[in-house]
Amino acid sequence: MLSLLCLTLFFVGCSTAGTPAPVSEDVLVGIVGGHNARQGKWPWQVSLRIYSYYMTSWVHICGGSIIHPQWVLTAAHCIRKRNADPSSFRIHAGDVYLYGGKGLLKVSRIIIHPDYVHPGLGSDVALLRLAKPVQSYANVRAVKLSSGSLNVTPKDVCWVTGWGAVSMWGSLPPPYRLQQVQVQIVDNDLCEEMYHNASRHYYRGQRLILQDMLCAGSEGRDSCYGDSGGPLVCNVAGSWNLVGVVSWGYGCALRKIPGVYARVQSFLPWIARQIKLFS
Repeated sequence: MLSLLCLTLFFVGCSTAGTPAPVSEDVLVGIVGGHNARQGKWPWQVSLRIYSYYMTSWVHICGGSIIHPQWVLTAAHCIRKRNADPSSFRIHAGDVYLYGGKGLLKVSRIIIHPDYVHPGLGSDVALLRLAKPVQSYANVRAVKLSSGSLNVTPKDVCWVTGWGAVSMWGSLPPPYRLQQVQVQIVDNDLCEEMYHNASRHYYRGQRLILQDMLCAGSEGRDSCYGDSGGPLVCNVAGSWNLVGVVSWGYGCALRKIPGVYARVQSFLPWIARQIKLFS
């Protein structure tokens, strides 16, 4: 999550090659208020990497979702600049352990939404085209995109996943296992009121939660730094639908301040056009 109070984009864990030690399924660590994800539970989740010369390895900066055998959806703010070189990024997929020794996937094209300027102004989405499709990889599957008519409500069962910080001041500890937490959808108008209250009405008269945004989370349950770009999914009619992309917020898991997501539903036509044009 990108905080408007702290524009830190990077969550960098230590690179640990080899097989990580087993961890109990019910250890309460990660995302914020979450717990360990089972291998294969969220097969669309990926880690977006950049190369760190200091660490001499590809390190995690953001999450993302496989939406097509050759396409990943993430947040535009994770890419940082429109002319970013695709070879500067790698994708980790098919393993709940962040540094589990799996091979990384190359990126051949980056497409940032043309209306993106800043997360708080909306359109915080980007597409990454993989150099090769991922059909042959174990524990990897594309997530279903929410339909244009889908209306998610606080009654829906929704989860957010990622390898981000476990609190505003604490990174995910080794062995860097994917975390999951169930979150409740918050109506946009209520979320708007919460954010104006949180900012002490500094932005009076300015809309903060735009129509292409979606709010979810509560005190103690939220995405955080390093989860940016990752998936918010809801179970609708027995199938998981990608409804949000982790975007921004005031801190993490604070009282009456839910996380803010790019509303996937708003970008379906744009996503379809890009995939058709460049596949």
